Order: sequence, then C-alpha cells, then structure tokens
Amino acid sequence: MIASRLSRPFVVSPLSALLFRRFVPAWRGSAAAAAIAAAVSFLPAGAYAQDPAQQTFPGQSSTAGQTFEEEIVPQRYANNPDVDAFINDMVARYDFDADALHHLFDQVSYSATAVKLVTPAPAPGVKNWQVYRSRFIEPIRINAGVKFWRDNRDALDRAAAQYGVPPEVIVGIIGVETIYGKYMGNFRVLDALTTLAFDYPPTPNQAEREQTFRRNLADLLIWTRDSGLDPTTVQGSYAGAIGIPQFMPSSIVEYAVSFDGNKTIDLRNNPADAIGSVANYLNKNGWQSGRPVVWHIAVDAGSIGIAQAAADGQPEPHWTLDQLLTAGMLVNQPGLDPNAERPTPVTVVDLPSPAAPTQYVLGLKNFYVITRYNRSFFYAEAVYELGEAVKTKMAALDAADAARANRPITDGANGTNGTNGTNGSNSVNGVNGVNGVNGVNGVNGVNGNSTPAVGGRSN
Repeated sequence: MIASRLSRPFVVSPLSALLFRRFVPAWRGSAAAAAIAAAVSFLPAGAYAQDPAQQTFPGQSSTAGQTFEEEIVPQRYANNPDVDAFINDMVARYDFDADALHHLFDQVSYSATAVKLVTPAPAPGVKNWQVYRSRFIEPIRINAGVKFWRDNRDALDRAAAQYGVPPEVIVGIIGVETIYGKYMGNFRVLDALTTLAFDYPPTPNQAEREQTFRRNLADLLIWTRDSGLDPTTVQGSYAGAIGIPQFMPSSIVEYAVSFDGNKTIDLRNNPADAIGSVANYLNKNGWQSGRPVVWHIAVDAGSIGIAQAAADGQPEPHWTLDQLLTAGMLVNQPGLDPNAERPTPVTVVDLPSPAAPTQYVLGLKNFYVITRYNRSFFYAEAVYELGEAVKTKMAALDAADAARANRPITDGANGTNGTNGTNGSNSVNGVNGVNGVNGVNGVNGVNGNSTPAVGGRSN
C-alpha cells in the first residue's frame, strides 16, 4: 500500500520515490519510541549492532506478538552508482557474477525504519543503570535462562571445555541478546545492511559507519553464497544482526562455528551453533579461562572516592590492583588474595543512576572481552549479573532435584505403609523388597529409580 512520499530528498526514479509500508512481527514494544530516541550511533567491532536495552519484552510494557509497519522504498538501489561500484568490487575481489548481483540489488528496498532506528537522538539520554538492569535481571529472563541451560547442558559444557568460557557467561550473553532466541528480529537483513551501507543518516561518523556496513554487506553475500542460502530470506535486527546470538555477518564469517557436528552453521535455529559461536568469539577476543569477570569494591567513602577518581571510561584494564590498593581502596571480594593479585590490571567500571549513588566494580580482562561483543559497561555488567543469577537458580534447582531423588518414599502406594510395603496388604515387608516393590524405599532400587541430578558447571 502506498502511504506517503519520503520527506528526505533522493535522486531516484518516480517508482522508487514512493514510500511503502510492510508489516513486520513486533519484537519491540510500545515503549520503543522512547528507546529509539537513544538509538545506536556506532557499530561495535564485535558481534552485535544495537543496544539490547532498546528492546522491550513481555512483562516490560511489551506489545510482542503484534505487528508494526516497516517503511520501505522498493527498488531504491536499482541503477544506483554507489551500488554499481560496490558490485564491481565484489566481482573483482570475490568472483561474483555481475548480472546476478545487479538482479539481486534490483530487489532491495530502502528501509526508512532502519534509518530512524540508528539515528542518534538530538540530545543524549541520561544513563540509568537501575533502569537498564531491571530490563535484564528479572524473573522472565532468569527462568528462560534456566530452561535454556538445562536444555543445552551438553553443548554448554563442551563449549566450556573447548573454549574455556563458562556456561553462565554464554547464557548471560544469549539471554541479554534475544531471551534465548525468542526475539531475533524480522527485518530483511539485505535491506537493512544495504540501506545503512549507502544511506546512513548524517552523523559525525557517517563515512565510517557506511564503510562498516558495506563490509558487513559484502560478508553477508559471501556467507550466503558459500552456504547455499538465498540472501533475500535472511532475517535479523534493523542493523543486520542475525540469529540467537545476534552476530553481524562479518562476525559470522570470522567466528561462527558448527557445534553440533553437521558442518552447517545455523545461528537462528540451532542453539548448539549459537553456544559454540559465542564461546569461540569470546575465546578469540582474549577470554582468560578460570579468571573472574569483576571484583566488587567496598562501599566505604574512601573506596568510592578512589573509584570515582579512577573511573575514566576506558574499557581495557589499565590500572593495576596495586595502584588502587595503595591509594586506599578496599576490595570486598570473598576468596580474593589481594597481595597475590596486586599486579592484575583492572578498569574501574562506573554504573550511574540519576536517583541513586553510582555503583562501581572492578572489571578484569574478561569484563573487557565481553565489551568486545557490545561496547557498553552496562551491557557487560548485565551479561555478568544475568549469568550469575541463572547459575545461582540452576544450583538451587539441581540441589532440590538431588534431595528429592534421595528422599525415602513414605506413605506411598509402594513404600512404607503402602499397598505392597511394610504394613501393606500383601506382606510384612513388601512383595519384592524391603519397603518397596523392587528395592529399599523405592520402586526399582535404593531410594527410587532415579539418581541425583548432576549440577551445572561452576567456573
């Protein structure tokens, strides 16, 4: 349906100047308008291309399940000189067929919606850690994380063994990104990347951003060609991030792995591939196996004052713990030997909220590695805290399962005082064994026919 004409001038044919709307299943809620005002102004070097906090989900003022209108301009890139130059480069460098690429880009639409979503707000929003945290460290996501961990325990344990990345960190990233594959985006990635590669909105870093998106567009074409995929069918976020872990195409080419043994990478439908790819990404970006992500700072006035002075926004660890301890900072981290860790480099992570005192933690190398996935202190701390929350609940549930498996059955059909057990109707001690059908206190063996559940990894 023709809706209106674009207000921004383009040198295009009359047909492609018409603005169309197509309906896309919503993966943001009614609160999106406010979030869009703080849309992404840069693309991380890592996997993700947008801030997950821009999304809203069930239980958080969401309209998930409804649809919104994506504004598009069909055939915007047919006979476009910049696109023609890009095609010529793809032919020369990667042996693509020129006619096939021209035919492909004749089908590409300009996404006005993607442009709106990446356009920075006129005035930066106020950072609010408490609000950001509440979007991710909450029951829906924690419970979904427990289910994901239990459903994919083998793949998570294999990833930890092969790449050195603990399950809770992988679970934290995938939970923050897409709630374990529930919200992966329904934009046509070819449209989104082409739009942002050739029509990125005017910003101070426009040229840099367009080059980054052109590189991802090229990698999308290379990846889909080599994988036998139709690039017009690939769906993802408005910035081109794909699948359960929201990898950009360049990250798929460099870091994605087939982790289930079938030699085919499927990040949208295969949790094992997503798990292995996230672990490989972190490993290749310097993850230190067995090392912490953060240390907590004491909340006395002196320690907070030192943290405030040292919090310079640099994500890479550049202070030594010795420098901070010598200045008088106290670290509140059970099990930490401060003297042994004095040479350890850290960064002081500040987590401000307008209506509360700023929180501070010390980020180690592994915290920095998480920021390579998304360049945000808020993001990395949310990943860490979500993973720890899921890990804690997993341990509690596994312990409860183990306790139930070991608990004697009393007053049941086949146990003590039951039909066939002690004082039962058929014999003094039961038909087939002491207090039970086939064994002590249980149906088929000691304490029942199941064994205590195996707990999750704790790294």
